[in-house]
Amino acid sequence: MTRVWDPLVRALHWTLLGAITIAWTSTLHMGVPGSWHETAGFVAMACVALRLLWGFVGPRHARFASFIRGTRSTWSYASQVVRGQAPRHIGHNPLGAWMVLSLLLTVASLTFVGWLQTTDRYWGSETLEVVHTTLAWALLPLIGLHVVGVLLTSVHQRENLVHSMIHGRKRPPAEGDID
Repeated sequence: MTRVWDPLVRALHWTLLGAITIAWTSTLHMGVPGSWHETAGFVAMACVALRLLWGFVGPRHARFASFIRGTRSTWSYASQVVRGQAPRHIGHNPLGAWMVLSLLLTVASLTFVGWLQTTDRYWGSETLEVVHTTLAWALLPLIGLHVVGVLLTSVHQRENLVHSMIHGRKRPPAEGDID
């Protein structure tokens, strides 16, 4: 097995999932205290900040430069996915890379707006409340697309990507795979 996802990437991924889950459930009156919402938001904000930093200084597969591709190669990859001919990527594939950025940007915006609402200047701002709620609802379909993408890629590549995000390893590159 080849080590792909380092411990920090995996810890931030699962911690962010937990923080988002707590933030959502604290707004749905499901027994989670509402006071946990703000704490979960700060945890999510810290996860995003660390992941952004790690995207520039972390190991190879964590670095944005190793997996962010331009629009042309991303569209080419998307058409290969539709045809069932997408190559296996050891790290993030081009669609997954853009999903990572979309999720990080949305969570960063959501937590920043949430934080602004805790300041004296913006406390009680109805406009920021609408922006915060809109971003929260926009996050749900992104998470859904992320999960569907992981599941479809797992099936297509015959590789459990969820399991890989737990232990950090994937099978070694084969001919035609993109490292």
